[in-house]
Parts: sequence; structure tokens; C-alpha cells
Amino acid sequence: MTSHDATAGILQRPYLLATAGACALVFLAAFESMAVTTIMPLVSRDLDGAGLYALAFAGPLATGVIGMVAAGNWADRRGPAAPLYASVALFAAGLLIAGTALSMQMLVAGRLVQGLGGGAMTVALYVVIARVYPARLHAQVFAAFSAAWVIPSMIGPFAAGVVAELSSWHWVFLGVVGLVVPALAMILPAMRGVRSTPDAREAGSSEPSSPKAGAGGAKPGGADVPWAFGRMGWAALAALAVLGLNLSGQLPGVGWVIAAVALVIAMLAVRPLVPRGTLGAHRGLPSVILMRGVASAAFFGTEVYVPYLLTERYSFSPAFAGLALTGSAIAWAAASAVQGRMGSRLGNALAVKIGSALVLGSVVIVLVTTVLAWPAGVAIAGWLFAGAGMGLMYPRLSVMTLALSKPEDQGFNSSAMSISDSLGGALSLAVTGLVFSALTTTAGSFAGVFVLTSAIAVVGLVIAPRVAARRPPGVEHAVDAEAHRAAEADDVRA
Repeated sequence: MTSHDATAGILQRPYLLATAGACALVFLAAFESMAVTTIMPLVSRDLDGAGLYALAFAGPLATGVIGMVAAGNWADRRGPAAPLYASVALFAAGLLIAGTALSMQMLVAGRLVQGLGGGAMTVALYVVIARVYPARLHAQVFAAFSAAWVIPSMIGPFAAGVVAELSSWHWVFLGVVGLVVPALAMILPAMRGVRSTPDAREAGSSEPSSPKAGAGGAKPGGADVPWAFGRMGWAALAALAVLGLNLSGQLPGVGWVIAAVALVIAMLAVRPLVPRGTLGAHRGLPSVILMRGVASAAFFGTEVYVPYLLTERYSFSPAFAGLALTGSAIAWAAASAVQGRMGSRLGNALAVKIGSALVLGSVVIVLVTTVLAWPAGVAIAGWLFAGAGMGLMYPRLSVMTLALSKPEDQGFNSSAMSISDSLGGALSLAVTGLVFSALTTTAGSFAGVFVLTSAIAVVGLVIAPRVAARRPPGVEHAVDAEAHRAAEADDVRA
């Protein structure tokens, strides 16, 4: 490394193109995530796919778990290049399938492929950071990723609505495909010299990017790292259970029995993927991991139905329905920035308690607005508090995950946090989809969904006090400051 390289920033040589390409991929994934939430009511109406509405959201989250585990293991064995190329190809293929869909079934298939690629791409990019950038630049890269999430969160919903109204919802998917290739091309020069395995310094580092990248806690060693077929199998079983849970509503008479069986299978499958005691909400790290999933379930289980409510009950256009999500995204970013500036003055556990209370209150406001037919502005304003609550919770849950982990467990626990996040949202969307389809009136369907997500938010409020625990032996106090910087940068809208 030259002296120039030793002082270069992420927007200077030799890192400029890699930074631009990685941030562009994160931006495109974030835009697609927010845009689809806005246009899905229109897509559902156009393709007569109300019965598969929830699956279009839950499916990608479920297949994303498989992608996370597989890409992490692949990167541990061979480095990040191959999993990154494969994940980007899958992400683009999913967009093409969804963008050319002529039926809701075809669109859901595209979303499943897109989710598989998106989950793998996230992990592969984390490994790229660990291998391409020196440790001193990791926090700066995460800050850039944060900005890449916030901007589409603010403009994505409205922009997608405008595109759908002026042209077609198909272009919300297809328009992104053409941007994926140049984004990847910018990373290619940096990938030519990337190491297939981390050096000894990185392997023992407490930087959050390196262990999280492995998404499995495997020790470095390239080809010596075995394929984690067991973990991949459990992840696949959990994803299949989520898909079965979604589709059980299509089977009259036995649907609820199949749903119950699928839910049990999902819970059993996730156990090997998370720390012991997670499903029992044991105090400390297990409750931190569980809280991430419960928060995701309450928030995203509600959010995907907010634009749907505004378009169906209040006759909002897709563009203006998306503004509700924009407001929530701004509140999320603002709350995340506030908690970052407050640092240790706001305790981690207290931030989680306040955040969970805000999410519960916001979901209840949306529920009451639906039941009492209050003006749409009440629900839109109330949903701001949900974004603020998530902005307080998400970064601090990331901080606590690393702070309560031994160095040798940081990879597994960080992976468990991401898996809990994805599966929590996926299971919530699966069950809310069943509830929405089971009720006979539009008003009743929305009310049923929000009653369920309110109950989930109550569970989060109960779990929140249990996240606090003593630091286990062997965990360095210095990890708090480093984890906080990384979580503030990485989790604004992750």
C-alpha cells in the first residue's frame, strides 16, 4: 500500500469506484424495496392478485434468509467475488421476471428470485468492505450505505407512484435492471485484487463488517471452511414454511391447519440459526435478537397495508399514498440521527423501550383510524411515530448484539440478527395475509390486520425490558463505541 493509499478516503483513489458501485447497488435495492410497497395495491388490482398480496412481500424476505446464509458461507470459502456476481445476477433476473409479469403468480415468482439475490448481495457487499477497505474506512463506508438507504426511502415511494401513474408499474421493476449492470461494473476493478480469505488481523478484528459478512461465524481459511449445508437446510426449511403459511389461505377447509403446521415448522427451523434461548426471550442477547424480529413483524406487517388502506378506503393515488411511507422514512432517519448524537446519554435498553412504545402507539392509531373511519391524515401522521420508534431501536439493537457477543460469536450473532429481522417480517406478512383474506369486508380486513400487528407490538413492549443484561466474560468494552458507530451508519433503514 502506498502512502497515498494509507490516507485516502472512500471517495478517493483507489476506493472511489468501489464506493460508488457498492452504494449504487444498495441504493437500487433500497429504492426497489420502498417502491414496491407503494405500487403493490395497483399491481394487485391489475393482476387480480389480492390473495397473493402478502406473499409478494413475505416471499422475498423468506428467500433472502437462504441467500444470506449461502452467500456468507460461499464468501468464507472463496471470497466475495463469486457470490457478489451471482447475487446481482439473481436480483436482476427477479426484476425482469416481475417487470414482465402477466399474472400475480409470475410476479411473486420474480419477487422470490429477487429476494434470494438481494439477501445474498447484502452479505457479499459486507465481505467486499472487509476485504477491499482498511479498517479505518469501514465506518465511513457504512455511513455512505446509510445515505444510500435514506435517499430512496424519502423519494422512492412518491417516484414509484408517479412512474406507475404516468407509464406503467412494470417500469418500476424494469427501470432498475438497466442500472444494475453499470453499478456492478464500477466494483469490478476493486474485485480483481480482492483476497479470497481475510488476513489474520481482519480475522480477529472486532469490526462489525468482517464478522457480519461471514454470516455464519466460520473461521477464515478459504477452502478449509466447510459448506454449511446444515444451516442452509434450516434456512431453506424456514423459507418453505413461510411460503406454505402464505399459500395455506388458498386451501379452503384445511388452510388454517396447514398454517398452524407451517408456523410450527418455521419456529423449529429458526432455532439452530439464532442463539439459544431466543424464542424463549431469555434476558440479554436472546431477547435482543428476538426483539429485532418482533419489531420488524409489527412495523412491516403494518406498513405494507398503509398504502393499500389509503388507495382502497380513501381513494389516494399511488403517488400520494407513497407519501405516508416517505414521512415515516424521514422520521426513521431523524430518530436514528438523534440517538446517534446522544450516544451513551441514552441507554441502549431505554432506547429500545421508547422505540417499542412508539411503534405500538402508531399501529394503534392506524387501527383506530380504520375502525372509526377517521380522516386519512390521522393515520399518516400517526405512522410518523412508527418510523421514529424504529429509528431509535434498530441501531441500538445492532449495538447490543455486538456488545453482548464474544469475538468468536460476533459473526453468528450478527447473522442471527439479520435472520430474525427478515423472518419476523416474513411471518408477520404471511399471517396478516391470511387474516386479510379471511375477513369478508374491506374495512374488516384492514382492521383485522392492524389488530394482529398491534398484538405483535404489545409483545415487543413486553420483551423490550429484557434486552438489558450483563456483558459476558471475554467481551471487550471497546466494542461498544465501534459497534455504535457502525450501527448508526448501517441501520438507518436496514
